[in-house]
Amino acid sequence: MSDVNTTLTRDEVAELYRRPLLDLVFEAARMHRANHDPHVVQCSTLLSIKTGACPEDCSYCSQSAHNNSDLDTEKLIELDAVVKAATEAKSGGADRFCMGAAWRQVKDNADFERVLEMVRTVKALDLETCATLGMITKDQAEKLRDAGLDYYNHNLDTSPEYYGEVITTRTYEDRLETLAVVRNSGMKVCCGGILGMGETEDDRIGLIQQLAMQDPPPESVPINTLIPVEGTPLADTPLLPWNQLVRAVAVCRILMPKSMVRLSAGRSGMTEEGQAMCFLAGANSIFLGDQLLTAPNRSKNSDVELFEMLDLEGINDAKTAEAIEV
Repeated sequence: MSDVNTTLTRDEVAELYRRPLLDLVFEAARMHRANHDPHVVQCSTLLSIKTGACPEDCSYCSQSAHNNSDLDTEKLIELDAVVKAATEAKSGGADRFCMGAAWRQVKDNADFERVLEMVRTVKALDLETCATLGMITKDQAEKLRDAGLDYYNHNLDTSPEYYGEVITTRTYEDRLETLAVVRNSGMKVCCGGILGMGETEDDRIGLIQQLAMQDPPPESVPINTLIPVEGTPLADTPLLPWNQLVRAVAVCRILMPKSMVRLSAGRSGMTEEGQAMCFLAGANSIFLGDQLLTAPNRSKNSDVELFEMLDLEGINDAKTAEAIEV
C-alpha cells in the first residue's frame, strides 16, 4: 500500500475499520513491523507555555474562555521555565519537547518573538521541537522553521461532518489551510484528533480518512480520547470503549505506515492491557510527564513499569544502547 492515497474513500476506510478486531490488529502489527522497530516507543513531553483565556469555543477544552472550568489563566511563561522543563524532559527520557499556547492564531508581536527564542533554546539542547500555537501565516511558519521548529501540531479533531458540533469559532477549512502552510514551510506535520466526543463511528472513520489523504500524511498522528472536564459542554460525555481506540490506532497504522502514531490525552484512564493492545496495533509514541497542557497524564514510574512489563524501550534508551554497542 502506498504511503499516500489521495483518492481514499470513506467506504474503503470503513471496510478496514470494521474488520474483525483481532484480524485488524494482526494486519496493523504486520504493517508496523515492516516500517518500525516494534520494541521502540518515541517519547515526547508537552508544556503549556501560555494557559487559558483562549477565544475559541472548543467544547472539550478547559482553556476556552467560553467554558467555566475554573482554570487559572497564565500569561506566556518565561524562557528560564521552558529551559528547566526541557532539560528535565530530556533527562527523563524524552527526545521531543512540545510547547502549546492557548491562542486562536499567532500574532506578530513580542510574545511571538519570545516563542521563537524558546524554540531556538530548546533546539540547542539537542531535542526535537514541536509547537501548537493555533493558526499561522506563511511568514510565521517560515520564522518558526528557521528558529529550529521540527514539528507543528494542528489537529483536525474530528470528521468534517461532526466538527460544527464541537467548534464554531474556527472552520474545518481553516484547519486544513493551516496544515498546508505548515507543510509548505518545510516543517513536519503533527495532526490527529480526539475520539469520544459524542461522535459516531462513522465520524471516527471520516477523521482517519482526512488524515490519511494528506499528501504526505502527517509524520506524527496523535490519537486523543476525551478527558471530560467539569464546566465544559462535554463534561458528561460517556467514555469511549477501549476497542474503538484500538480500531482507530490500527487503521491509522495501516493507512499511514510511516507515521508515528501517538497515544496522547486519555492514556491516564487506560488499563495496562488496553495500552498493550494499542502498542501491538501500531502505536509507537507517547507523552511522558504527569500533565498534558492542563490534562492529567500517567506518572513516569507507571510508564517505566509498563515499558519493563512489555519489553519496550523509549527512543532515548534505544539511542543510548546503540551508542554503547558502537
